[in-house]
Amino acid sequence: MIPNSSRKRQRQRPPPPHHHASAIVEAFPHRTISESSQKLPRTSFSFNDPSTADVILRFFIDRSPFDSSNPSDSARHSDLQIYLHSRVISRAKYFSTLLSDRWQHQANNHNAGHVSRTIANCNNMFHLNLGVHDDPTVHLTVLQLLYTYDFPTVIASASTALEILPVALELLFEDCVKACVKFLEAVPWSEEEEKRVLSLIPLLREEESKELLARVSPGEDDFCEEMLHGLIEKAMYSQPNMAFVKVFVAKLLRDFSSRESARRVLERAFDANLRIVKESLEQYSSPDFRGDHNETEAIQRLHLHTAMTNGRHLLWLVERMIELKVADSAVKQWSEQAAFTVDLQKAFRDDAWRNIVPGLPAVMLRCTCKLASAVAAGTILSSRQVRMKLVKDWLPVLISCKDNVSPMLPSHKTLYLELEETFLRIISTLPMSDAQVLLQQCLSFSTRNVEDCPHLVTAFNTWFRRASQPPQMENLD
Repeated sequence: MIPNSSRKRQRQRPPPPHHHASAIVEAFPHRTISESSQKLPRTSFSFNDPSTADVILRFFIDRSPFDSSNPSDSARHSDLQIYLHSRVISRAKYFSTLLSDRWQHQANNHNAGHVSRTIANCNNMFHLNLGVHDDPTVHLTVLQLLYTYDFPTVIASASTALEILPVALELLFEDCVKACVKFLEAVPWSEEEEKRVLSLIPLLREEESKELLARVSPGEDDFCEEMLHGLIEKAMYSQPNMAFVKVFVAKLLRDFSSRESARRVLERAFDANLRIVKESLEQYSSPDFRGDHNETEAIQRLHLHTAMTNGRHLLWLVERMIELKVADSAVKQWSEQAAFTVDLQKAFRDDAWRNIVPGLPAVMLRCTCKLASAVAAGTILSSRQVRMKLVKDWLPVLISCKDNVSPMLPSHKTLYLELEETFLRIISTLPMSDAQVLLQQCLSFSTRNVEDCPHLVTAFNTWFRRASQPPQMENLD
């Protein structure tokens, strides 16, 4: 889950000195650093220079009892101390607060019974302890940045920014936080880096995290669906290498995590393309002859081209829906196209389509065959009414194509035979009264040689075998 930016907490000053994980001022009681110390872009002080330092910072390994620890690492880092300058490290609000008059007063009251005053007076220095969970290398880098402000050189990769950002947040080094966030906004992330960004977003202020969230957080609930729909539209209408783009988008649809979202997107595209094909065929089948003959002919050609183009898209969508097993709605719609199938038959009886869109009949029958085959195979479970109407409305289209499309190409012959067999299989799933009516319309599947249409022979033999059985109604009681 991406955190809600409205719940972001303001970054706080460090906890009181008695907190174990905080820096502890062991402090010189009379020396103070005013909070008015200004952040300077450059400083004349050198990092870890004992000759001019007024702060000694000692790192200690602050491990949880449940952490797996390496004793040698703990021993090596527990004695690490560096020499710093209060004017410089006060650029980080964490240190600025620790070194303020008010905080020192609280620290001194707390330390009175616990810390030797000789330590506080030693060399007129501030002594700070800072607990770290691991190797303090990143902390040292951030402390050096307090001196150099050379963010562009140090923050040169997303992984570096993600290592530095938590420490900058811990020390309230605002300029370093801004530099890390600005870098992360501008560069790509790996998947693992993105997870780390998401884990840090709750620690950022709303204005700091706005651009990071915009990259990974959708603005709307249906953001993914809109993206998928846009990709489908581009694949079908806007790409010169349409076939390659369709293959790529098909893979995206297969790999998409939400089957229901893919279903809604494909159904939306299917509805739109089917509507265009139907309207184009309707206008072609019922032309308006009131205009100029040449103009009317041009419009008719446009209607056929539009139907053909969107028919191809429709076939691709049907294939995707069947592949993802989300074609049940498409089958139902396809079975409710009585008027559309009549327009198709009118168009195929006309000779004009032969020279304009000779592949239109095959495209429409392939859509029908894909959907009908899925129903016959049980991939799509449709009601008896849907199965009956699917055959009843589209069987005349198949017969019309066989009668009017010539010469019959080998690919067409294979398509017709496959659709014949599929329709007969679906008919075998219907009540005998419905099957009786539909089988009579299938006589056109017969050939000169009876041996060449075994699918038709099998279908009629099955029907007669069932019709010859004695009634079984009494066995249902």
